[in-house]
Amino acid sequence: MADDSMTWQSATDLLRGLEDRSVSAVELLDVHLDATDERNPELNVVVTSDPQRARAEAAAIDDARAAGQPMGVLAGLPMTVKDSLMTAGMKTTSGAEELADFVPELDAAPVARLRDAGAVIWGKTNLPKYANDVQSYNEVFGTSNNPWDLSRSVGGSSGGSAGALAAGLTPLEVGSDIGGSIRNPASMCGVVGHKPSYGIVSAKGQIPGPPGTLTQADLAVLGPMARTVDDCRLLLDVLAGADDWHDLAWSLSLPPARRADPNGLRVAVWATDPACPVDPEIEAQILSVAAELESAGATVSTEARPEGFDFAKADRTFWALLGGALAGGYSLAELEEMATKLAEGEHIPGDLGVVGSTARHREWLTNNERRLQIRARWKTFFQNWDVVLAPVSPTTAIPHDHSPNANDRLIDVAGEQRAYMSQVQWMGVIGMAFLPSTSVPIGVHSNGCPFNVQVVGPFLEDSTCLAVAEMIEGISGGTQRPPRYA
Repeated sequence: MADDSMTWQSATDLLRGLEDRSVSAVELLDVHLDATDERNPELNVVVTSDPQRARAEAAAIDDARAAGQPMGVLAGLPMTVKDSLMTAGMKTTSGAEELADFVPELDAAPVARLRDAGAVIWGKTNLPKYANDVQSYNEVFGTSNNPWDLSRSVGGSSGGSAGALAAGLTPLEVGSDIGGSIRNPASMCGVVGHKPSYGIVSAKGQIPGPPGTLTQADLAVLGPMARTVDDCRLLLDVLAGADDWHDLAWSLSLPPARRADPNGLRVAVWATDPACPVDPEIEAQILSVAAELESAGATVSTEARPEGFDFAKADRTFWALLGGALAGGYSLAELEEMATKLAEGEHIPGDLGVVGSTARHREWLTNNERRLQIRARWKTFFQNWDVVLAPVSPTTAIPHDHSPNANDRLIDVAGEQRAYMSQVQWMGVIGMAFLPSTSVPIGVHSNGCPFNVQVVGPFLEDSTCLAVAEMIEGISGGTQRPPRYA
């Protein structure tokens, strides 16, 4: 059996043990490899590993530490990363059959930052093909199962990342998020995920686009996932900074959190909306957490909203922008064929951003101006409010559904059949405005599955999101072990 005393510890505690040499990097790596051998066969969340190289790296770090050499902040910590991030010398597929044997020569920018900090990257975690779903399955590696209920999804697209954290297979992960791909799986598996403000973490080296792509897609961010908020903060500090286009002249200094405790904190609560109603148990728990903050000295409002903000209109703008961000995955001929079919009123099955992908540039410019108008409203709103508490998804982890046309799938929300992509709406209206958001656990549903709340803050004030999420973590108890591993 794997050593539970280590596999469930926080990254911060594990690093403390490495620093005082009460545990070696090799020992810690082997504990996590043993846990993966034991738990991963039923989960299928870790899909590629390279233990031989990882042991060599860990041994070198142990020798350097014993010699008193300077150490990076993550020195000796074993971890996995999402399989969409190029990892030099390790197979990186992004779940695509055409990349099933692709081994990059270069690291993605976030992976390079992890290595520079001393992390020992030993494995890759599963995702949907090209990160384009809110479940995690593909033809290369198959389906990932939720540690809380094997019949349910881990979410997506960073589902393998969240599942590995929830099962104690890794203390830290790096996910990506274009429409909720960090926040959704964190909620489905009951761990912590932070979607950073757009642009503060380089996405260079992520697939999609094709290997070698230099463009950072609109809406898309990379960010930390962990079992504690403090560990997410630690990892964000490693990942954030100027990319190699700008590092000659630019630096990043995020402002500190607005509040260190609930006293004086200003909290707007948006627990449900007619445009996307939420499971009553999730809504009630969000309101309960807000009430606890209020009892501790926060000012709380369930009515405060950005002036003139309309959920349904923001949702439509998000989908239009998402389609534009995903358009690079289609050939020109495919885009022209889809545009013709849509113009004739024909339904197009397949990828989730198909409609917006066919928009002309002038349409994108119009939607971008709408986005900027929404961002301006949020900026004004956050002059009077510090954070917004909002659902991540209207429901908990869904049963596996791999029917071929994602647009025709349905989900159950408290007995009501709803569109599959309603899972994304609460995350999309936040992400399209480039706002930071921390997805933090707040409870376990009567169906036995965990769920989170989004802590949304002002652009570039990621520290405020994390600080309030940490307050909520103290109220809710944070990440819990799935019963099968208790």
